[in-house]
Amino acid sequence: MKSLLTAFFLSLALASAAGMAQQQPASPEQDRAAPIELQVQTLDHGPWAIEAHRGSWVVVNYWATWCAPCRKEMPELHALHRENPEVEVLGLAFEEIEEAEMRAFLEERPVAYPISLVDVYEPPAAFEVPRGMPMTYLLDPEGRIAHRWLGPVTREDIEERIAESGD
Repeated sequence: MKSLLTAFFLSLALASAAGMAQQQPASPEQDRAAPIELQVQTLDHGPWAIEAHRGSWVVVNYWATWCAPCRKEMPELHALHRENPEVEVLGLAFEEIEEAEMRAFLEERPVAYPISLVDVYEPPAAFEVPRGMPMTYLLDPEGRIAHRWLGPVTREDIEERIAESGD
């Protein structure tokens, strides 16, 4: 019984540590080694390629219409995209949804940044599959992962990370 309890608490500690790791900056060895390669089709902005945004900070936000924290952060990301010319935002809708349904949703909650419908079975290889929603990546002007958040993020969080980078 004692070994069973020890194993349980060890697995709980490992799971907790893994969750906390999502709140840490991306590891230099793993994520900053090479720029991200990403090309997607967006609903209203046509093809979107990360290469076209080199020189700018890019926020890539995995989200879903059913996710309350995702919906709550949409106005923050909208304002960041519209009011900060150094930052581009891309929304990756990570759910099984028809394009017409997504368009209806965005009519009620419009955003200025491009939205792409992501195939949940074949998400972009540039990022890990989201373990929760929302999941947000901040890419530096060279296209490398500078930080990631699992859970809601604010405009202030993102601008603070950019300011801390010194770029």
